[in-house]
Amino acid sequence: MLFTDALSVQDRATLLKVARASIQHGLHYHQALQINSADYPETLRLSRATFVTLEISGQLRGCIGALAAYQPLIQDVAVHAYAAAFEDPRFPKLREEEFPKLEIYLSVLSPPEPLPFRSEQELLAQLRPGVDGLILHFRQHRATFLPSVWEQLADPPVFLAHLKQKAGLPPDFWSPELQAERYTTEYFSDADVAASLA
Repeated sequence: MLFTDALSVQDRATLLKVARASIQHGLHYHQALQINSADYPETLRLSRATFVTLEISGQLRGCIGALAAYQPLIQDVAVHAYAAAFEDPRFPKLREEEFPKLEIYLSVLSPPEPLPFRSEQELLAQLRPGVDGLILHFRQHRATFLPSVWEQLADPPVFLAHLKQKAGLPPDFWSPELQAERYTTEYFSDADVAASLA
């Protein structure tokens, strides 16, 4: 199910501006920018889940987010932008000299939709490459790939095998207890917004 509450170009520009401001704030004050959601339009006050992805020269520099909505969209972006820059355990904290080189990508998630399946083949047949983000659960194991990951892993069986590994499972793992949910995202960056406003 595609999420239809699309954000305006102005909304997207505001979210990216807040993401960058929160990272800059973090460089000096070591915490996320405090947001008063009442200062923003209603579309940015709705409770939405987001991921913030940071890149420098096309290389991943941090990615943090949440799969479930629990706070206003504008606040979610500020919190996760800070966390992507300073709290992603895969990377050292962002340094001030890296800040001007940052490319920021935002993913605003639709509510997850459970996928019914009885075999791996049934699960694979339902996946929409380039469209679906996927969440896998098996007992205490859980992982997700955003739809943007299809750019690197375009083949559904390869996509699924890598997601299993991310969840700490063997790539050929199968169990009737395995569960999956899919979601879609609005995915955009500074460059996308600049092109839309040009």
